Amino acid sequence: MSREEIRGRAILPLTARANDDGHLIVGGCDVVDLVREYGSPLYVYDEQTIRTRCREYVQGLRSASPDSLVIYGVKAFANAALFQLLAEEGLGLDVVSGGEVELAHRSGFPMERVYFHGNNKLPEELELAARVGVGRFVVDNFYELNHLDELGQRLGVQATALIRVAPGVEAHTHEYRKTGMLDSKFGIPIATGQAETAVLQALRARGIRLVGLHAHIGSQVFEMAPYLETIHIVLEFAARMRERYDLSLMEFSPGGGWGISYTDEDDPMEANEVARTIGGAVWNTAADLGLEHPRVVIEPGRSIVGQAGVALYTVGAIKDVPGIRRYAALDGGMADNIRPALYGAVYQPVLANRMHDDGAATVTLAGRYCESGDVLVKDAQLPILHTGDLVGLPASGAYNLAMSSNYNLALRPAAVMVRDGNSRLIRRRESYDDLFRTEATLG
Repeated sequence: MSREEIRGRAILPLTARANDDGHLIVGGCDVVDLVREYGSPLYVYDEQTIRTRCREYVQGLRSASPDSLVIYGVKAFANAALFQLLAEEGLGLDVVSGGEVELAHRSGFPMERVYFHGNNKLPEELELAARVGVGRFVVDNFYELNHLDELGQRLGVQATALIRVAPGVEAHTHEYRKTGMLDSKFGIPIATGQAETAVLQALRARGIRLVGLHAHIGSQVFEMAPYLETIHIVLEFAARMRERYDLSLMEFSPGGGWGISYTDEDDPMEANEVARTIGGAVWNTAADLGLEHPRVVIEPGRSIVGQAGVALYTVGAIKDVPGIRRYAALDGGMADNIRPALYGAVYQPVLANRMHDDGAATVTLAGRYCESGDVLVKDAQLPILHTGDLVGLPASGAYNLAMSSNYNLALRPAAVMVRDGNSRLIRRRESYDDLFRTEATLG
């Protein structure tokens, strides 16, 4: 693989290149040296890629809607060092659990820029969020609406809230990643009249200050059409609510979920173009409907950190089944990356310690866990692998570590952030002491 080919691949971090030894370089750091220092498997995050994506979203959105905010979908990857970087870039956070609320708080993140989502927020999580000063509660159902009202009244405050509506728009993505349809666990449907009831109830609630509406249609979406349809449907609904109940739409979020390149065949829109298109559509549609321009809030997650991350694995056992398949077993797998088993996700691996090697052989990259479905890449095209080689999975910055587990009592891998030839540990490798800390009968 030539240097030009490496630089031109959208699946790799923006700083990716290969040195004269054929080693993958990210953020000025040789990944072979990183694995030697921090161990394998290892997740490497490129700071420049993350900051660039943040700025593209912020500048693109601001150019179309000056009153706006970009918030990061924390479920893609939650990490204190990342939160601190995002705070410096002026972003907010979209959190969905008490754990994410608490990590944001302990990271010193400006809590007024935190939006609390989720379809079944626990009472103790709502209390925690109120106590640490979360900026917005995104109400997903009537159960939460009632509880938040009671909580606000008990605390003597009005919880600032948006209502998540279900617009009935279907995004073209995996079934598990669709969230905007009528038949979904998320949101209050517009078509059934329930969203109207929720708006009226929230406006009358003494413990809630309703400031806006939210919708989300799915993730890893490449088309803009369903977002534009969602914007039109929700803003028409807002116009009706203004006429009937005097709803003042101060904020509107059409969600996030924009896709990234996992292979060279993927063709996502540029971040600034996405943001500019969404912001412009909201402001133009609001004007057409006679609405005041609301603050526009968008929620990219995967598209901020996905390309920035590379997962590195060391090749162990190699197995040939003559006439059928060659397997190369890696020292990680479904415990640190469940996506191929869960979604059928496809990756395009690189041979990180021999980037310039020519030739390609078909090999299946198998994980080390006791499941036949633990395969990271089926029938990959790579130079002939040997035990000890270093395989990199680009576009591993989102959802891999976020969805990782201790299956087979595995230890979760370490993660490092790289910039200008320097690396820093942002998540240490788990130890057996970490693993057994919750065992009640061990001394």
